[in-house]
Amino acid sequence: MAATPQPRNARVFTPALTPFNADQSVNVEAFIDFCRWLISQGSGLAVFGTNSEANSLGLEEKILLLEKLVEAGIPADQMVPGTGLCALPETIALTRAAVALGCAGTLTLPPFYFKPASDDGLFDYYTRIIEAVGSERLKLYLYHIPQFTGVPITMTLIERLIKAYPRTVVGIKDSSGNWENTERMLREFPGFEVYPASEALLEKALPLGAAGCISATANVQPATIARALKAWGTSEFDALQAQLKVVRNIFQAQPMIPALKHVVGAHFGNADWSHVRPPLVAADASWSAPLMAQLAEAGFNMQPA
Repeated sequence: MAATPQPRNARVFTPALTPFNADQSVNVEAFIDFCRWLISQGSGLAVFGTNSEANSLGLEEKILLLEKLVEAGIPADQMVPGTGLCALPETIALTRAAVALGCAGTLTLPPFYFKPASDDGLFDYYTRIIEAVGSERLKLYLYHIPQFTGVPITMTLIERLIKAYPRTVVGIKDSSGNWENTERMLREFPGFEVYPASEALLEKALPLGAAGCISATANVQPATIARALKAWGTSEFDALQAQLKVVRNIFQAQPMIPALKHVVGAHFGNADWSHVRPPLVAADASWSAPLMAQLAEAGFNMQPA
């Protein structure tokens, strides 16, 4: 690969897993420790993302966890928490809390119960969030994951929001799994921060100006992703990208959240990491043991030297 300037200051953000106790309460201490570890590995924090089991967490829990992270010295400017909820007042409340704490931005799902949702309705939703929060410090990132929400964020909607709020609506996470969609976002909205949802797409996305990635498997390979971003344009990047793809494919073949929690628990020697909130089901030995064997065979190391 010919040397190429690194696109922007490309970053990796992790939708940090949320550890639960046996009674289903959040293990706040383990959550803080894990977020601190992710930061130390070169990742920012997209707490309350899909792989954080965000929609199994209550509004009060999320606000409390943000406060606890900041109190523990986790830099708020390294956090882009998920704030999108079905109820507009709750989305506003969580977004206000994130801004007040100094978070770098918010990652905001569209409301996902009433379908189909029109572009006009979604534009009104985002407009009301922005105007209710009323802060120049709000940096809002859209979250496109239509296979879960059933509510796509269209190119037309993105264009309208950028035109109306160019200093506020600054980027998007594209979790559609459709490369053509990501590529179109990158080409049609130069300067807009587009984050693919998989590190496996970096070799395609970075040359088009991607801002990095926000990836589930950053929970287990944050340092390698961060290193790959820094190595963009060098032969080292190619080797790291190949390694990242292997690990990503291994996890994608299993239920992602239980698989990630199983591996994190094994790394930190804490079996409580296996707990998930219903309707998810914890990792089963029938597939978790082969998963660990595959990772070992691939030379996976959650914390490389």
